[in-house]
Amino acid sequence: MQVILHTGAHYTEDVRLLKCLLRNKQDFARHGTAVPGPGKYRALLGDAFAALQEAPPSPEAREVLIDAILDEETADRLILSNAHFFGAPRQAVGQGRLYPLAAPRMGQMAQLFGEGRIEMFMAIRNPATLIPALLGKTTPEGLRAFLGGADPRELRWSDTLAGIRAAVPAAGLTVWCHEDMPLIWAEVIRAMAGLEPGRKITGGFDLLASIMTGEGMRLFRAHLGRHPTLSDAEKRQVMADFLEDYALEEALEDELDLPGWTEAVVRDLTEIYEADLQRIAAIPGLRLIPS
Repeated sequence: MQVILHTGAHYTEDVRLLKCLLRNKQDFARHGTAVPGPGKYRALLGDAFAALQEAPPSPEAREVLIDAILDEETADRLILSNAHFFGAPRQAVGQGRLYPLAAPRMGQMAQLFGEGRIEMFMAIRNPATLIPALLGKTTPEGLRAFLGGADPRELRWSDTLAGIRAAVPAAGLTVWCHEDMPLIWAEVIRAMAGLEPGRKITGGFDLLASIMTGEGMRLFRAHLGRHPTLSDAEKRQVMADFLEDYALEEALEDELDLPGWTEAVVRDLTEIYEADLQRIAAIPGLRLIPS
């Protein structure tokens, strides 16, 4: 069985993605993919992580854990989603890097499920908007405490992802940018479920609809109806074109109200993030959506 683990760098988006997965639960099950509700596995995983402190699991224990999560379902693929797989928001920065718990937690996942059987799907996000989103309004002291003395300009997602790859070299690793998510929402969910490109899913444009006017969505769907054979890349371009004219501007604005978070800081962090994507794409065995 392949175990798909999902987490991200935007907690509201993570919750919305899990809801979309659950809406497709019955259809995915017909294709061998199980999407259990989080109530079935979060406590089980917590207990399993605690047990790892005492001894590594036996192969039999792994199967018992999977059977308990599936709860009489049968599947070839199991999707587990948790916005906090790599820690709570307050743990997003530490040791001079983003999500320092990511690599050790993936090591634990490999012990629980077998390294070659797991694949992590995760979103990354520009630290210029990620850190304000995690912190909300805060004081200079609160920002310094959160960063733990780190210069935000030194934070690199490539360091985090390279750490995961080093910890679990045989595990799958699929990544996308939070900023692209409205255009690749359905692609990400299909990839998680192991479905072929272009397959229709319920809620495939949910995120797009949250940032586009009702009129824009009506015209967009009508356009798709007239062009039913568009590829994923062509659909992304069409979505981008419609957003040019019908985006809900307030839905696209990020709150960046942090002490010292000047336009220069935001510009520097954005440029560093965009350059870092080249390093991320070069990490062995990493799949970047869209490819």
